[in-house]
Amino acid sequence: MAWILFLTFVVLLAAGFPVAFTLAISAFVAVAVGSNYPYLVVVKEMFSGLDSFPLMAVPFFILAAELMTGGAMTYVLLRFASQFVGHLRGGLGYANVISSGLFAGISGSALADAAGPGAMMIRMMEKSGYDRSYAGALTASAAVVGPIIPPSIIMIIYALQVDEVSVGALFMAGMVPGLIILVALCIANFFLSRQRGYRGGDPKPSGREMVKTTIHAMPALMLIVIIIGGIRAGIFTPTEASVVAIFYALVCGMFVYRSLKLRDIPAIVFRAALVSIAVLLILSAARAFAWVLIIEGVPQRLAETIVSWDLSPIVFLLAVNVLLLVFGLFMDPLPGVMVLVPILAPIAHSLGIDPIHFAMVVILNLTIGLVTPPVGALLFVVSSTVKLRVGEIIREMPPFFAALLSVLLLLTFVPSLSTWLPRVSGF
Repeated sequence: MAWILFLTFVVLLAAGFPVAFTLAISAFVAVAVGSNYPYLVVVKEMFSGLDSFPLMAVPFFILAAELMTGGAMTYVLLRFASQFVGHLRGGLGYANVISSGLFAGISGSALADAAGPGAMMIRMMEKSGYDRSYAGALTASAAVVGPIIPPSIIMIIYALQVDEVSVGALFMAGMVPGLIILVALCIANFFLSRQRGYRGGDPKPSGREMVKTTIHAMPALMLIVIIIGGIRAGIFTPTEASVVAIFYALVCGMFVYRSLKLRDIPAIVFRAALVSIAVLLILSAARAFAWVLIIEGVPQRLAETIVSWDLSPIVFLLAVNVLLLVFGLFMDPLPGVMVLVPILAPIAHSLGIDPIHFAMVVILNLTIGLVTPPVGALLFVVSSTVKLRVGEIIREMPPFFAALLSVLLLLTFVPSLSTWLPRVSGF
């Protein structure tokens, strides 16, 4: 049954079928042709994949991100970031990266990061003399931090697959790697801006203006503190935090910044629902796909084979990096977590690799796949948002891709970068 599953999967993917349909159809065909199980077992597994309380956080965080974009919180964060670095050489590039980091601390989604503040920053950078393709590539690369800095939708999904890690531990683990990614992209922007002669945008604001802008941005920034601090203090779970984020974004948009109108809410809810449906459909289909693999014993046999090779932990992690980067060329992170993590996590555990460290290596690998062609979702989001050809963005990607790979290798060789903060926080 396993070979039927993989054959169907490859054929459908090559034919251009959407990932969710590819996973679901592959599972149906494998069960129909290669087993005596009834068809309904696939449907049952698809629904079982969605029957989870922590999973409820996914649509809630998506809705919160849409409310923030519609309620001017995104623009407020952009202004806050720009006031510190906008006047420097390549300043708007720095502002792009920093605003992505700030928005990541609220949305948990790379695609929301690129479509929200990213699209605004591209237009601002183009007006200030930056190449639009450069701005697009930087925006796509900076959006990678979205699933790394908590809250993170991918981390929630990962924690559902592995009992050894919790959502709270992964949230804490993502803080330091996320900041390192931002620094690496800022360094790349520094050298490229000097090489191309990109000047600063607006003049440096006065102290009074900076204080005023900071005070204006405090309600938006407080959402990050509420989410992370509330989870860390045990006041609410990540799922409850997502609901708190919705109500907070709603109150800020309607009563603090007064840019969100009651008539805007139905359209915002509809957009969030469409994104949530797409995400949950992928998750349910991936669950059925993974069930077929487990029934066939593929994870167990693969684990036994790899363990018999007697690899060192670091060699195994490097091999995982290569595997996941290749996987990311063709698949989105969510099905990657659902399908590959149940296979790879037990092997990592048997080799003595810290489960939190391994989780962050996997998540960063799969997230980098969002900016690698031919299926890099972030490339297409940026392309469609600002009417920029994907090929133009790809030509500007190598320096930023090198920065992301450098962080990946650093995270692979230095486990404490991802394990220190969770340990200090009591996880």
